[in-house]
Amino acid sequence: MLVHISDVHVTSNYFSKKLSENVVGEVNRLRPDLLVVTGDITDNGYPYEYKEAKDFLDQFKAERLVVVPGNHDSRNAGYVLFEELFGTRYPSVEVGHVKVVGVDSTEPDLDDGHVGRLAYRIVENELKEFSGVRVVALHHHLVPVPGTGRERNIPSDSGDFLKVLSEIGVHLVLCGHKHVPWTWRLNKMFIINAGTATTLRLKAHTPPSFNILTISKALLVAERVNSETLERQPICTVHLET
Repeated sequence: MLVHISDVHVTSNYFSKKLSENVVGEVNRLRPDLLVVTGDITDNGYPYEYKEAKDFLDQFKAERLVVVPGNHDSRNAGYVLFEELFGTRYPSVEVGHVKVVGVDSTEPDLDDGHVGRLAYRIVENELKEFSGVRVVALHHHLVPVPGTGRERNIPSDSGDFLKVLSEIGVHLVLCGHKHVPWTWRLNKMFIINAGTATTLRLKAHTPPSFNILTISKALLVAERVNSETLERQPICTVHLET
């Protein structure tokens, strides 16, 4: 089982202690094989924020953890602190028949995203020979998300990166950034955006949420969990070709 959370903004004025307790409690009840966090764990990338964010993530009881930075985390040279606390900004974790490769899509002190050719090569080298379920995680959304206003901040090279992912045969892309959950199917690839898991920075009637993904060798079952009520909503059930 894989749990996907994003945009927790631990030090933001919008951060909700109640929601965070719900999310931590539910994830720890599930004890997933892997917890994937797609960025914006801080609000401005300051040292004290990173300490609080690390303390928050340390509460989760998951077998493995993958974290990539968000645009808020890369502010004020926060990307340096990220590497000191979490290691590489391009993590790779293999859990059974699933391999997750993380990508840093941020630019220092900019909200806009950019993936870059270095990341293309990293993803290719990590996944092209992997015979199981191939997953890529990054902060910025690669495809527009409905209900989020005028489009901005999509990585400037998202088209080229999507082509790389499609050619490799990536099954699943996990993103965050917009605080609105959504799912797109592009060719044979699913792109799942997470909402904000623990803040009240919400659009219209969009609840705070996180995702649960149960992945076998041939089947992906994705669910969205309301962080307030812990009610689950089906996202998709997909037969995988590996």
